[in-house]
Amino acid sequence: MPDFETSPADQRDTQRPILIPEDAVPIVPVRSTVLFPGTLAPMTLSALSSVAAAQQAVREQRQIGILLQQDPELGEAGPNDLYRFGTVANVIRYLSGPHDTHHVVCQGVQRMRVLDFIPGTPFLTARVLEIPEPVSISPEIEARFLNLRQLSVEAASLLPQAPQELIVALESTESPGALADLAASVMDIKPKEKQEILESVDLVARMDKVARLLSERIEVLRLSNKIGRETKATFDERHRKAILREQMATIQRELGEEDGKGQEVAELGDAIAKASMPEEASNQALKELRRYERMPEGAAEAGMVRNYLDWLIDMPWDLPAEAEIDIAEARRILDEDHYGLEKIKSRIVEYLAVRKLAPEGKAPILCFAGPPGVGKTSLGQSIARAMARPFVRVSLGGVHDEAEVRGHRRTYIGALPGNIIQAVKKAGARNCVMMLDEIDKLGRGIQGDPSAAMLEVLDPEQNGTFRDNYLGVPFDLSRVVFLATANLLDTVPGPLLDRMEVISLPGYTEEEKLQIARRYLVRRQLQANGLTSNQVGIDDEALRLIINGYTREAGVRSLEREIGKTLRNVAVRIAEGSASEARLTTKDIGAVLGQPRFESEVAMRTSVPGVATGLAWTPVGGDILFIEATRTPGKGALILTGQLGEVMRESAQAAMTLLKTRCSELGIDDSILEGSDIHIHVPAGATPKDGPSAGVAMFTALASLVTGRNVRSDTAMTGEISLRGLVLPVGGIKEKVVAAAAAGLTRVMLPARNRRDYDDIPAGARDKLEFVWLERVDDAIAAALEEGKATPTPATRGATEVDHAPPATVAARGAR
Repeated sequence: MPDFETSPADQRDTQRPILIPEDAVPIVPVRSTVLFPGTLAPMTLSALSSVAAAQQAVREQRQIGILLQQDPELGEAGPNDLYRFGTVANVIRYLSGPHDTHHVVCQGVQRMRVLDFIPGTPFLTARVLEIPEPVSISPEIEARFLNLRQLSVEAASLLPQAPQELIVALESTESPGALADLAASVMDIKPKEKQEILESVDLVARMDKVARLLSERIEVLRLSNKIGRETKATFDERHRKAILREQMATIQRELGEEDGKGQEVAELGDAIAKASMPEEASNQALKELRRYERMPEGAAEAGMVRNYLDWLIDMPWDLPAEAEIDIAEARRILDEDHYGLEKIKSRIVEYLAVRKLAPEGKAPILCFAGPPGVGKTSLGQSIARAMARPFVRVSLGGVHDEAEVRGHRRTYIGALPGNIIQAVKKAGARNCVMMLDEIDKLGRGIQGDPSAAMLEVLDPEQNGTFRDNYLGVPFDLSRVVFLATANLLDTVPGPLLDRMEVISLPGYTEEEKLQIARRYLVRRQLQANGLTSNQVGIDDEALRLIINGYTREAGVRSLEREIGKTLRNVAVRIAEGSASEARLTTKDIGAVLGQPRFESEVAMRTSVPGVATGLAWTPVGGDILFIEATRTPGKGALILTGQLGEVMRESAQAAMTLLKTRCSELGIDDSILEGSDIHIHVPAGATPKDGPSAGVAMFTALASLVTGRNVRSDTAMTGEISLRGLVLPVGGIKEKVVAAAAAGLTRVMLPARNRRDYDDIPAGARDKLEFVWLERVDDAIAAALEEGKATPTPATRGATEVDHAPPATVAARGAR
């Protein structure tokens, strides 16, 4: 009876034995092992069906069938994935260890051929035909037997550290078939070749195959042993030379005649002494230096140790003298580099003033959050200029490996410190200004979470002893001025966001973009294209056309590209000699850039009942959207289209319910709604939209539809509604109002509880707009709908006939 050891988990899995026919055996598929009759083989079982088959065989004390998989890379093998010839075997020992590991030791009994597989069992079961071993011995077989024994013994004796037990077993085997099987089982050949030998039932053919393979292996082993002897002699010679070289170095040191390496070690020692390292780092450097001194010059690890010492020596351990911060100069630099952004620049001046008064204090870590192209990274450069410190930028976009922040262990080939330590070394100062760019785009992979590694970097209480995995010693980051940038804060982990003070940068208004283009972008593109201001000029109307007709963004990156495209057209003419100077006007812009890609939303609005203008927040700034409602004969159904999200659909349902409760106040018969289907559509149907802030616009569009009163074409609105008729506050007010001003609107209706956001709205947008603050939806109806009653819209007509289209390119619409 075989040994059967089970873990508690196995004992729990033991169930009532499965009934297997007497002429069938459980099948255990194997990937790379061919079991021959008369041989022992340990096997590791990974597939659950194989484990179940082995356990069933042990319980019932019956044999199993071992079959080789045709594809060793296959996971769970089926009947069609196995060879049909195999071996009937006894389970000698079954072991179940930790971590769900299962091992069996099997002894082959007899060849077998699968007749058919039996369905209905949790593991493979098959009826098999056992093939007996031939017993007749002829002179021809006897001669082959003697030749095979000689070849197998010779091959075994050529193996490195030839196992004497194997040689004895080969010499003592008297059965030709058993000798062929034993030799094939220990031979280093492919599993497919072993399977061919297993399937050779004819004894003569089997012995010929084994003899041929043994002859080939003997030639390979002879050549391998010859090469091995030559390699050993070469290694002994190199070892002897290394010993002599070490002895020579020792003699030279005793005579005071140090070689080149001795001089190198002395120079490294002097550099370590001058590096102003802390005690722990200095002790580690000296320890590695002593190791390096004892290493032979040709040692593989010598280069790794030398590289590590160079990093320790080159790190800026000493704190340089800091220039006093001039607040007036800082204001001048910020005004010179950035137009507008008054509140942000005021906060930066406060930050610099605190650093001036308390240099040793733990200043907050500023995170500039806003759409692309609004100047987040350049603000960090301005701060570095104002503090007279080196500036270095670390791009975190796409970083998904913790080692890119903390560094790699020195045991890895090609190991390097993390991006933080590399940036400090590049800056050459321990008090540099470090910009952590795109911190919201940190990834997470199988190598760890880099955002978790950033927690220590951005914690003023911990970064004084930051330990990089490569350096292996603490490095003080407390004097580094950390700044961060992000487009969206939703993807920044909470603990990481808690360590930073967020400063939001809004999108620019049209007037601000005009000033930025005049002051910075035109001059930069003139220099980039080899032009001067005397050769080329652009008037303000041309710049306004580029801003409104060819770009739609919160920042100014696309604006700069379009300006550069316009100037390059002039550069071609000047380079050809066809012109010496040019003054670009609106006519020239259309000729160079083509037809405007964006139309003014003012032209898109129409005076049709059932259309309201809403305000939306997007990742690249604010935007306007149109809510269209129409009424068709039906049974009171509400149809919503425009790829609306769940929250926005619920807002539409709330607006419809609220409209039904106010039929009498609006002066309409509620039977109109019962006999009609209401269809609400938000254009740009391919763009997903979500958020609660379209509630006011949806209710206003519905009220306009049923009353026949047009919504004022100069008005846009935002706000969430409740079933009680309250207008609730929403987010993104600053971006939405800027978008309304850019679209040419003159009135915006906002929730009254969003008055707190009024001061955050840029002055340029506030001056262009009239603000209406809403407490209830009744206020929205009174302010948005025009007086009088227009011609009622028939039930088959409505907003479907408006002659406008939504903005052509909007990244993602929605509202917070």
